[in-house]
Amino acid sequence: MKVLKFGGTSVGSAERMKTLPQLIVNGDPKIVVLSAMSGTTNSLAEIAALLHGQKQREAAAAIGSLEEKYVRVVAELYATPEYAKKATSALKAHFEQLRSFPAEHFSVKEERTVLSQGELMSTMLQNLYLNEQGVQSVLLPALSFMRKDQRDEPDMYFIREVLKRELAQHPGCKLFITQGYICRNFLGEVDNLKRGGSDYSASIIGAAVGAEEVQIWTDIDGFHNNDPRVVEKTHSISHLSFDEASELAYFGAKILHPACVIPVQEAKIPLWIKNTMNPTAFGTLISAETRPDSIKAVAAKDNITAIKIKSGRMLLAYGFIRQIFEVFEDYRTPIDMITTSEVAVSLTIDDTSNLAKIVDKLKHFGVVEVDSNMTIICVVGNKISESKGLAARIFNALSDIPIRMISFGGSRHNISLLVDSAYKKPAMEALNEKLF
Repeated sequence: MKVLKFGGTSVGSAERMKTLPQLIVNGDPKIVVLSAMSGTTNSLAEIAALLHGQKQREAAAAIGSLEEKYVRVVAELYATPEYAKKATSALKAHFEQLRSFPAEHFSVKEERTVLSQGELMSTMLQNLYLNEQGVQSVLLPALSFMRKDQRDEPDMYFIREVLKRELAQHPGCKLFITQGYICRNFLGEVDNLKRGGSDYSASIIGAAVGAEEVQIWTDIDGFHNNDPRVVEKTHSISHLSFDEASELAYFGAKILHPACVIPVQEAKIPLWIKNTMNPTAFGTLISAETRPDSIKAVAAKDNITAIKIKSGRMLLAYGFIRQIFEVFEDYRTPIDMITTSEVAVSLTIDDTSNLAKIVDKLKHFGVVEVDSNMTIICVVGNKISESKGLAARIFNALSDIPIRMISFGGSRHNISLLVDSAYKKPAMEALNEKLF
């Protein structure tokens, strides 16, 4: 069995939904994971924000506008009154639920239910279209099997066992449609895998069913050697190792959810990145295979904040860094990069929701300096930090760029550099010119 995931642009209109069967209907057994239609999650997040702000009238208007969009999709998608009626009835139930939330009692729990509606609607519409076309497909509700444990990690035993039972109820069926992104938490409440989580859903499902491969279908020909939104003359990469893909995804390559690689890597399942708009393109194959030592790609992670703690108490002291880390642990704030000297620690974060509180705590340890609007530029390749000459090529390329921090040797596959965001574009252009 294969697991195929299609993003919001792949199901972003009635026209795109009509072309999807060409990619998924060929007689091979598969589970197809769908995102919400493009733009829907943003609209639902806006509705949730209005309800949080107790703006019931504005929320009602936003719900009505979104419903009109889906009514148009139904009119364009179905050829028969029977299936148009089925879709209209199902949509009515979803939008009635959205209208049922009172603004004065709107909580995070209700917000998650609101955000789940996009995937529930896209999969319903796509499955009905397949059935109208005479294709036997079954809609698998992700909320029945996709669950997180108390650590906010996938409950793989639960997912595996429930999926096995769900699939066994449909002997002979070779095509299943399910939702990405949405899940339940350990309390049984509706939850999600954060933005971009449909990739993660597909990877988790692939590992749970022991898929022969997982395919992530998006709107670009796989990973590129640099960000094509920033740099001209990039090219797609045909092969990446799991470790290389993980580094690129974590440090800014938007094409893949950062956690997506973990389940398939542990299960040794190949992961493909393919282009819905150009299905004959090779794309990128991510696997356990490692190619010869080389620089593969550059990625950038924006909205980084650098924090420097300078204190004479560090000198010849033990336990100092542990105390620093505990501050970030207390506020559940991950650290991306860290460098140390005899009397200072510099580190970076991308979650600034508790920055003021963190800085107040850190002032107990020494003088604190904060620099915002920073960018981590990550250069990835096989054994990049161990191979002769590769690091020299990187630093020579950036000889005219002021570098705030360097992370070298923490990973065999990655060299990370922190620069002011104003230097992001020239730095990435210089790397593209000198390295590729």
